[in-house]
Parts: sequence; structure tokens; C-alpha cells
Amino acid sequence: MRKLTLLFLLATLNLVAQDFKTPVDYLNYLGKEQQAIGRSTWKYTSAVAHSTSARRIEATRKQLVKSIQVASKKIEALKNGYKGDVEFRDKVLNYLYFAEKNINEEYSKIIDMQEVAQQSYDFMEAYIMTRDLVNKKLDDEFEKVKLAQNEFAQKYNVNMSDEESELSKKIKISNEVFDYHSVLYLIFFKVNITDFNLSKAIENKDLVAIEQNASSLSKYADEGLEKIKTLSKYKNDASLLDETKKTLLYYKKVAEEHTPKVVAYLMFYDKFENAKKTLESKSENDRTKEEVDNYNTMVKQVNKEIANYNKFSSSNFQDRTNTINGWNTAADDFIARHVPQD
Repeated sequence: MRKLTLLFLLATLNLVAQDFKTPVDYLNYLGKEQQAIGRSTWKYTSAVAHSTSARRIEATRKQLVKSIQVASKKIEALKNGYKGDVEFRDKVLNYLYFAEKNINEEYSKIIDMQEVAQQSYDFMEAYIMTRDLVNKKLDDEFEKVKLAQNEFAQKYNVNMSDEESELSKKIKISNEVFDYHSVLYLIFFKVNITDFNLSKAIENKDLVAIEQNASSLSKYADEGLEKIKTLSKYKNDASLLDETKKTLLYYKKVAEEHTPKVVAYLMFYDKFENAKKTLESKSENDRTKEEVDNYNTMVKQVNKEIANYNKFSSSNFQDRTNTINGWNTAADDFIARHVPQD
């Protein structure tokens, strides 16, 4: 997961029942574990942003779940709440139960979706939309906790500070970075997967599929170029925006310049193969001089066409590799540059 809601307002250091002299003591008590949970949340977010190790990412997710479970037990032990008022405590507990369930169950579904997301644009879009929906649910539930906190404070005449913690600021920045990245990634992925399908069609010499995918690739490249015109730099950093534009222009060139050459070559080669079969179906005595001369001329031409085709195909393969690597590197650098370090 590249985005995670900040877990906040958690609990205590021991399980003994306590009577709180003031509502401030109660709020402080409930907030003591905030930093511990925040650190676990941040470790998970940071691991996703800066690590390629699936093992490390999963380990930090499990640690986050464990932190939630520990905090839940401690808050459950506050049977009396504040002088019998347990409404705020219960809202915090409800959020923690919800968060734990989502991180355990919904994120597992998202991970399963992620495994097949690379197969098509629809799968990738569904994966990102589902991921964002789960995070929005967490955000919405957390808003209920904040509202309950404010209601408790107003009820007992406590002035609340609006100042965000450093961890909260880090996670907020991270979420902004990932949201920006996701928008550009979907633009990139749409042309990238279409080009992959185009390459498969070329490999299979399927002229209908080639024409269809080339037309789609040109269309998606144009759509992407129009969309990025509406996007701003991220904190004066245009690197990923510029790399996406460069990528779209490359794929537009593939669709409109490279593919027609491929089609022309395949059609000529098919014509040559048909001429070859026709000639070989006849005995030498039945072959006319004109047929033999035409075939020999085509042999010279096809050898030339094969050499040219291999040359521009090799060049395009290298350009494609450089383009994909360039976008992925720019994306990784963008995230590393803007997601705060530990």
C-alpha cells in the first residue's frame, strides 16, 4: 500500500483501572500511545516508499496491526472512561477495530488485486480505486474520532491545540505524493499496456489486432497529453510530469510512425510468401520466365526489407526499454525525493 491513514488518539502504558482528576488527564492518557502508533504507521508508509523488500513491508504492516491490538486492549481496560463517560473511549475503540479489520482483511484483498493489476488497464484502475476507497473509509472513520474528541473537549471546557505532530505531517505529505504519483502512473500505464498488446499482435502477425492497438495507443497518448496539461508541478518539481510527457510522445510515435512500417513490412512479406508458395507449387517446366524473374526480384527486395525491419525494430526496442526505465526511475526518484525519510 502506498497510502495509509494516520492512526491517532490511542492509549495507555498499563492495564490498571484509573480515575482521572481532570478531563485533560483523560485526554492525555488516551493520547499517550499516539506516538507509538504513529511511529508504526510511519514505518509502514516509509517502507513502502523507500524499500523494495516485500518482507520488510509486510513486517512493518504486521507491526502496525500489533500496535493497534495492544492499544485496543489498553483502552478497553478503561471501564469507567472519564467519571463514567465512555462515549469518546468507545469512538476510539470503534475506529481501532475498524482500522485493524481493514488493514488485515481489505489490504489482503488489495494485495491480491495488485498481483493481477499489471494484466490490464481496467485491473490497474480497479486496484487503485479500491485502494483509495479503503483509505477513504479509514479517513471517514477517523473523522468520527476527531469529532468525538472535540465534543468531549467542549463538554468539559478543554481548549484543544490544532498543531499537528511531526509524524502526522509526514504521513500527510506522503499521501499527497502518492496521490500525485498515482494520477501520472495511470496515464503511463494505459499507454504502456496498450503498447505491450501491440507488441504481442506484431509478434503474432495479426494485422487486425495491430491496427486496433495502434489506433488505441495513438488515442490514449493524445488523451494523456491533454490531461497532463491540466496538472501542475508538485512543489515546483516537474520531473515526473516532464517524463510522462516524454513517454506519451514516444508512444504516439510508435503508433503513428513505427507501426505503419511494421504493417507495410508484414504485408510485403506475406505477399512474398504467397508468391513463393505459388512458384514452388509448379514444376520447373511450368514456371514462366516472368514468374521466376519477379520472384528473384522479390527475394532481393525481401532481404533488404528484412535487414531494414530488423534495424528499426532493434532501435525501437532499445527506445522502448529506455522509455520504460526512464519513467520508472523518474517515479522512484520523485517518491524518494518528496516522501520524508525516517
